[in-house]
Parts: sequence; structure tokens; C-alpha cells
Amino acid sequence: MYEDSWYNAFVPSPQSQKDPSQVPKHRRRESLLKQPNESTQADTNRTGGIADIVEEANGAKGPPKATAVPRAKSYSDLHRPANFNVRKDEQDDTRGCNGAKDVRTELDFQGWYDELENDLFDASHEEYHDQLDLSTSHLDSLLDSTNSSLDLLSSLSESFRAVETQTTAFQAQCQSLLSEQQRLTRLADELGKNLQYYNYLEPVTRRLNAPGAGNFVRGKEFLEMLSHLDDCLAYMQKHPGHVEAQTYRSRYRLLLTRALTLIRVHFVASLRDIATDVSKRIADRQLNDTTMSALLYAKFRVGATELKEVGQAIHKRTISSAGAEAGGETEYQSLMNELYQSYSTTRGRLVIPIVRKRMTEIAMAPSTSIDLVAFARTSISYIRGICLDEHELWRDWFQGDEKLFEFLESVCEPLYDHLRPRTIHETQLLKLCELCTLLQTRYMHDQEEDTEPLDPNQLDFSTLIQPAMEDSQTRLVFRAQAMLRNDIEYYRPRPEDLDYPRQSRTLSLSGAKAPIMSGKRGSLVAPSSEVPKPPVVVEDDGGSGDEKEPHWDIDGGRKSGTWYPTLKTAVWLLSRIYRLVNSTVFDDLAHQIVHQTTLSLHQAATLISKGKADMIDSQLFLIKHLLVLKQQIVAFDIEFVTPDVSFDFSGVTSTFWELRERGGLFNPRALMRFMGGGLLPRVVENMLDAKVELDGRLRTVINDFTSGSAAHITALIKIDVVSFRGFNADAAVRSVREVAEKEVPLLRRRLDEYLEDARTKETLIGAVQDQVVQNYKLFYEKFSTEVSGNAKAVSKKGKGREDEVWDLDTFAEWTRGVFRVGGAGMRDTNEASRSRSASRNGSM
Repeated sequence: MYEDSWYNAFVPSPQSQKDPSQVPKHRRRESLLKQPNESTQADTNRTGGIADIVEEANGAKGPPKATAVPRAKSYSDLHRPANFNVRKDEQDDTRGCNGAKDVRTELDFQGWYDELENDLFDASHEEYHDQLDLSTSHLDSLLDSTNSSLDLLSSLSESFRAVETQTTAFQAQCQSLLSEQQRLTRLADELGKNLQYYNYLEPVTRRLNAPGAGNFVRGKEFLEMLSHLDDCLAYMQKHPGHVEAQTYRSRYRLLLTRALTLIRVHFVASLRDIATDVSKRIADRQLNDTTMSALLYAKFRVGATELKEVGQAIHKRTISSAGAEAGGETEYQSLMNELYQSYSTTRGRLVIPIVRKRMTEIAMAPSTSIDLVAFARTSISYIRGICLDEHELWRDWFQGDEKLFEFLESVCEPLYDHLRPRTIHETQLLKLCELCTLLQTRYMHDQEEDTEPLDPNQLDFSTLIQPAMEDSQTRLVFRAQAMLRNDIEYYRPRPEDLDYPRQSRTLSLSGAKAPIMSGKRGSLVAPSSEVPKPPVVVEDDGGSGDEKEPHWDIDGGRKSGTWYPTLKTAVWLLSRIYRLVNSTVFDDLAHQIVHQTTLSLHQAATLISKGKADMIDSQLFLIKHLLVLKQQIVAFDIEFVTPDVSFDFSGVTSTFWELRERGGLFNPRALMRFMGGGLLPRVVENMLDAKVELDGRLRTVINDFTSGSAAHITALIKIDVVSFRGFNADAAVRSVREVAEKEVPLLRRRLDEYLEDARTKETLIGAVQDQVVQNYKLFYEKFSTEVSGNAKAVSKKGKGREDEVWDLDTFAEWTRGVFRVGGAGMRDTNEASRSRSASRNGSM
């Protein structure tokens, strides 16, 4: 019926005109019935009036009113809205059919058609609205159910929160109750733990005061009881704030003292029983050494372990006593000292009589009754064996070496009773030296040489033998000082000791020949450049006095028969006491020996110069012996001595006399003025260094020798005689040359008689030559100044005429040919000669 194109040409499609402001932003999708017919478009210009009517009709119509359908309360109620919609559709179909019967004309048809179209449109929307209403109703019911569920859940949440709050509060209460329970439990445990230190007092008191408590010491429970007492004392000291802490502490201290006293009683009683048994067996029969050793040592080792264990209980509390009061450790130390004393006394009664008897037998033996060293060797070896055995036994009884050396010193007293008187009455220095050597090498420890520490488990026997070492060293120093005083300082020389130059000639004839000298400087054949060897002492059995007469082997077989006696005694004495006494004592004594020897040599040189010999012999004697002394003391490592500090009051005395003469003795201004000018005493330091003194004296005598020898050669050209009238310079110079040619060989011969070292002799000859050249230089300068017009000087090097005054270079060249100086250190140049001459005072 929709195919009538003519009808569609006159009836336009209805278009609703609405207000743009009322048009919803979201356009709802149109139904299929309302979709426009794209193939046919109506002419709106021709049907304008009809369109208005249609629009009014369409505008008046709206969506059908929604029928209130009851909300389904259950799933079965959903059938009611569905049946309602079905009945309604049937009614609409019936009404449509009825309307179609009233169509008579085309206009009716048009009206019917429009009405039908509207009904269809409304029917399509009505179904949608019904569905929408149905969905809305269903959703509302769901929202109501959800809201009711949310309200139920909210109430449940509130209930849960209340339950959680109550649970938390209950848990906190339970936790506090548990904490309180734990606190009370802990408090109860602490009370029980603390009370055990108080409850322990009564049972310990009953046990220690019970009859026969001494037998309790042998049990293991006794040491445990001592440990508990220490714990109780430590607790009382740690908690002094407790009500009865001080009372319990005092009582525990008394109980501990009581327990340690029981240990001391048990220890002394056991030791006494062992000693009584051993003494009885020794007194019953004569025993050999093996049986005696078994009784003295094996018997004492039987119960030593048990007694050492209980003795350590006292020893530990002397080192660190827990809870000890002031003087408490002293009390425990006294108990330990009683153990030491009891042991030392008991062992001393058994061992010391045997040692004393053995010392007497050794002293009366033929091999040791006279010889000090033999007696010392035998007796010290025996005592050392006894001390080692006692040390080993002491370690079996005690922990540590406390009081051990006091006991061993009492054991060594018989040795000192025999050795000390013999050492004091020994007058032979050699025996004393042998005794010191024996003690040092066999029994003393050298701390400088022993790099490894001493084993603490071994006995340090050097401590016990130290008194004997000190006695022997003291006696040795005393005898050395006596020898220094008698044989060096107050030595009276015999005529044969001062018989020089005969003594030196004897040496030159018996000694080795001197090196052969050529006529040129530096042509010394094989000069000896070796340093003299230290002395080797050879003793003879025959000798006067208490000491054996020593002999020295110098430089490979040359004897020191021409040495002055004080020099021989000094070197022998230094070689004997070296390394046998303390280094400080040796340095002091060595300085005294060298000093007194130097003085005695000077006195001997003075006596020689006053006798048959001249000054040259005395100077050569002194040079020779000082050189020997200097060479010999090099090996002894003599150090500087401590300065001797003294006060000089001479200035004070002179100042007071000056003030008294001026009348200002009681004037304060005068006293202040003279305060810095002598009123205070001066501090004077006197350092006696034997090496420096020896070098100074040697330098002086060498300078005197060179000056005297040169002056003797150049006596005719002294500066004083140059200015005299009638002075013949040519004759004087010629005489000097003749004297030099005559005296130099004599001087060499005399040096050969006194000295053996070729370098030393050549050095002295060179010094004399330099001094002769120096004297000629002074003469030549004076002569050139005053009588230069008459002098016939040679102005160039070369051999001068015999009747002329030679210049300095010519004379120096001539002296080199006369003196013929050669050897190490000499150079054939004028610069070296002048340098040696200028520094001769400082180089020797």
C-alpha cells in the first residue's frame, strides 16, 4: 500500500520543528519506521498548508504514557508485565482493524493512514518505553537491594571494627599480663639466684667448723667450695647496697681464711711427715749417692702433685683476690710465704748439711786446697748441680720461681763461706783473672752477645753466682790499683833501666836489620806499613814477688826486653783486666794506668837526660815508649771518662779580701757589684782523657826532637848572629852543610837504635829536614834584607858554589840529597815539603 507515488507527491514527510535549545545533545537513534524514503521527495511548496496541519497534529502527539507495572519481587513476577504487553498488542491490532472499516473517501483514507502511521510510530516507541520502564524498574529494585546490602555491609563493618577494637584492647591486656608474669618470674628467679649467695653461708660454716675438717682438704669438693666462696665474695662486693651485704662479706672472708689456713696446716703436716721419714732413713745407715738422691728427691716427688694443687689455691688468691679488703691480699701472701718458708726450711735441714760437708771435703783435697781457680771450678760445678736439682723439685711443688732464689742462696752459702775468704786473701793477679774468666765464660750470661732470650723454665744460675763474680772483680780491681800504685806510679828505676843508649844499641844488634836506604828520596826498600800487633803475653814460672814476670811477643817474635818496666807493667795489666771488669770501671782504671805510665816515662826521660845520655837520647826514648803505648792501647777500646766536676772558691776568697780592704764588706751595693765578678764559686770540669793526653805529649816531644835536631844542625846561621859585625855568611853556610852531612847519618843510626818501624823513622827524618829548611829560610830572608848587596846568591836552581850563600830552592834541593827521605807519604816536591813543615805541629 506504500507504492502510491502520486500520493507521496502531495503529502510531504512530516518534519517536526523544535527549538534548537530543546534539542538534546545526544540524538537517539530513529526507528526503522521513521527512516525517510530516499527515492521520493515531496514538494513542500505546494503542500505548505497541509504540512502545518500535520505538524500540529504530530506536535500534539507524544510518547504514550507509561503504564505502571508492579515491580517484580521475585522471578515469577516477571511473567505479569510480559502478559500485559501481549494483551495490549492484541487490543491495538483489533483497534487498527476497526478503524480501517470507517474509511470512505480519500481524505478518510489519508486520515486513517496518518493515524495508522502514528500508531505504528507510537507502537514502536511504546515497546521501547515499556522495555525501558521495565529495565528502570528492575534497576531500581537492584539499586534498592544494593543499598540495603551496603547498609548491611556497613553495619557489619562497624561491628567488625568494634570487635577489632575490643580484640586489640584484650590483646594489650593479655600482653601486659604476660609481661607482668615474665617480670614476676624473672624477679623470682633473681631472688632465688641472689638468695643462693646468702643461703650458702650456713652449710659452709658447718662444714669448715666440724671436727676433722682438715681431712676435707684432700677431697675434690674442697676446691669447689673455695670457688663458691670466691663467687659469694665477688657478689657481696658487687652489691654493697644490700642490707646485710657487709655482714655476709665479713663472714665469707673469715670462712675463706679458715679454708686457706686448713690448706697451710695440711701442707706443712704433709711436708713434715715426708722430711721426718727421709731424715730417719738417712740417720739409720750410710747411703751412697744414688740412694741419697732417691731419698732426697724421689721421695719428695711422690705427693708433690696433690700438694701443689692445693697450694695453688692460695697462690691464685695472692695474685687476684675477689672481694679482698684492704690488707686482705697481704694476709693471703703471708699464708703463701709460710708455705715457701716451711718448704725452704725443711729442704734446708736436709740439703745444706750435705752441701757443707761436701764443700769441706773439696777445700781439703790436695788438688784444690791451694789453687783458688781449681777450688772454684770444682765447688761451683757441684753447687750448680745441686741448684738445678732443687729448681726442678721446686717446680714440682710450686707454681713459679717466687722465693726460689732466696732458698737457693741459702744453699749456696757454704760455697760463699769457702770461696769469699780465699778470694779476699788471694794476692796473685793472674789467679784472680783466671777466676773472673772462669765465672764469665761458664756461668755468666752476656746480654750483649746472647741474642736469644733465656728459657723461663731454666734456672738462671748467673744470678746465684753473681756475688762470687762481684767479689772476684772487686779483688781484681783492688790488686790492679795496688800494682798501678806500686809498680807504675811509685816505681823507682834501677840503673840498668836508665842505661841508654846502651839498651837501645842492644835492641838494634839483636833485632832485625833496618831497611836499606838509597841515596834518593822515595827509594825505601820494602817499608813496613803494617800496624804493630797487640801484645801476646808469655808467663814464666820463675819470677820475684807475688806476680809472675811477663814477657811480650811483639811483631812476630821481637821481644820487649828494652821496654821501660812501667810500660811493660801497664800493657800487661791492661791486657789482663780487659773484659774482666765492668766497662765503666775498666775505662776509669785504664785512664789512670795510661796517665801514670805517661808520667813515669817523662820522669824516666828526665833522668836519662841528666845522666850520660844527651837530650836526643831522652827524646828518642820518650818517643819510642809513647808510640808503643799508643799502639798497644788501641785494642782496649778505652772510652772517655766522666768529667770530674768541682767548685773553685778561690775567687770568693779574693773578693772578700778585696771588699775588706776597700771597707765595703757590709755594703749591699758593693756586694751586688761584685756578685758577677767572683763572689760566686766557679764550676770546673776536669776531664782526664788518657788518649788525648798521650797524643799531646807525643806531639810535644816530637816537636822538641825535630826542633832540637834542626837547631843543632843550623846553629851557625841563627837569626841573632846575622846582624853581628864580621859575620861571614859564606863560611857559616858552608859549616852548616858540613854539619848536616855529618849529623844526618848519626841521626839515622840513633833512630835505628830506638825505633823499628821504617815509616816512623822516615817521618822523623823528614820533619827534621823540613825544620832545617825552615831555619835556613829565616836566615836567608834576614840575610837578604840586611846584607843583600854583599851576598852572592844564586838566583836560579842548580848546584851552587861552595863559597856562596845558596838560595832557598838550592838549599832545599841539597837537603833532599843529604837526608834522603823516602817511604810512603813522601813526595819529591817543594810544595809538599813546605806543607809538611807548616803542619808538622798538628800532624803528629
